Amino acid sequence: MAVPTISPIRLNDADVSLPTLVLGPSLGSTTASLWHLVAPHLAPHFRLVAWDLPGHGEAAVPVESFSLAELAAGVKAMADETIAGPVHYAGVSIGGAVGVQLGHDYPEAFASLSILCSAAKIGTPETWHERADLVRRQGTEVLEEGSKQRWFGPGFVDAHPGRAAGVIDSLRATDAGAYAFACEALADYDLRASLAAITAPLLAVAGEHDAVCPPAAAEELAGGVRDGRSAVVPGAAHLAPLEAPETVAGLMARHVLG
Repeated sequence: MAVPTISPIRLNDADVSLPTLVLGPSLGSTTASLWHLVAPHLAPHFRLVAWDLPGHGEAAVPVESFSLAELAAGVKAMADETIAGPVHYAGVSIGGAVGVQLGHDYPEAFASLSILCSAAKIGTPETWHERADLVRRQGTEVLEEGSKQRWFGPGFVDAHPGRAAGVIDSLRATDAGAYAFACEALADYDLRASLAAITAPLLAVAGEHDAVCPPAAAEELAGGVRDGRSAVVPGAAHLAPLEAPETVAGLMARHVLG
């Protein structure tokens, strides 16, 4: 295993006096496909710096596996090298898990954490290893239909076909080996017993219809840290920033800016 190299993706040219908000992706997506509708709402208030998972989008394909702690270390190194001043973090699904890991491993590094559609533990080791094996054999295309069912709330695909297609295209283009490494990292991720180590103010957001990380998981996460609260996005499932960008932007702005 090795700490992956994470490259920054600058989403705006905000004044250097503004705080920085780091945005993390979900598994199979890119930050561009996931956050592009939220970013305009946040851009007046933050310097926005995003990152993509290894082998997703333009990010380099990893040659070695990595743990969630190593992935978080890569994000921390990227932030240390490119960002000065106050830094806040927000991430979705595995990107949210990275945020929980960052809060645990580097309690002084981030001024706030916004953890969306995620949890202190996601799924089961058996399920993640099965998915990793499936993708290595058949590629990420095999996940398209199942992802549509998990990712989006009722009626979303019909109402917003372009939004759904954009993130599905990202999944299809993701390197299969890199996706499998991320699955295996999630298989070993479980911080439920260590949440009290997280001191940064934490907002846990769940989609109303998220079967992967339901509202109860957000409540557990918020209740386990020292300074946490939770919120539910009506109608959304597992990709709330894409499904309800204005609602998500409002929740994040109130949490981070007070």
